Amino acid sequence: MNVPFHVDLDGKTAVVTGGSGVLGKEMAFALAACGAKVAVIGRSKDKLDIVVKEIKENHGKALAVPANVLSKVELQQAYQTIQSELGACDILINGAGGNHPSGTTTKDTLEPQDLHNVEEDTRTFFDLDEDGVDFVMRLNFLGTLLPSQVFTKQMAEKGEGVIINVSSMNAFSPLTRIPAYSGAKAAVSNFTQWLAVHLAPTGVRVNAIAPGFFLTEQNRSLLLKEDGSLTERADKILSQTPAERFGRAEELTGTLLWLADNRSSSFVNGIVVPIDGGFSAYSGV
Repeated sequence: MNVPFHVDLDGKTAVVTGGSGVLGKEMAFALAACGAKVAVIGRSKDKLDIVVKEIKENHGKALAVPANVLSKVELQQAYQTIQSELGACDILINGAGGNHPSGTTTKDTLEPQDLHNVEEDTRTFFDLDEDGVDFVMRLNFLGTLLPSQVFTKQMAEKGEGVIINVSSMNAFSPLTRIPAYSGAKAAVSNFTQWLAVHLAPTGVRVNAIAPGFFLTEQNRSLLLKEDGSLTERADKILSQTPAERFGRAEELTGTLLWLADNRSSSFVNGIVVPIDGGFSAYSGV
């Protein structure tokens, strides 16, 4: 894999949750390309194996470790496997996350007729399902907190380590339709700052990246029609993005490697870096 620049991660062990997703696997590839031994965590062994196979074909070292980030027992088992096969975790990427239709409205704003369910498929704020909202909050926030508990204690004992969480543009300003996801990612950003302060005396640094709009498997149907043209929502997003395009997964890797390398960012702690083509800077006017 081509990376924008090389940092020396030789001998380091990196753990990437959500490592079989579009963005997670790109981060895993970049870390491996810089010499890290990479443990890729996700729920699908088959998908993880594909990522690991590609890393190994490029002469990297990687391990597929199936685990649910919402199960502390499974994470502890993953920790033992990684410790045995690759060594102690030096870099933790909390990349697992996602949304759920039941925590999403179907329209940007509430219209009076929606209160009476005139349109059968309309889901308003009042129709949000608590289980769907709970799933989104747990997956994104608890799915960041639990791996941090499991993999960070040894970092703290050793006196150094790096945690990089994955937040979102929604954390800066909530997007329409996705209140649960926006709230969950805001929690991730807040937790990043809290944990950075809490762990600072141990030498463990905690930062986050906040991707703007990247095409992934989860959002593809929301942004592209079946013929490949843009949906109305995608048009609105790009109209607010000065770069006038979606991000490419590899465009995360420069910031990732900078934050992962202690020599490059040893005094950087508790920040959330937007990677968004200018979206967060644009007022819309």
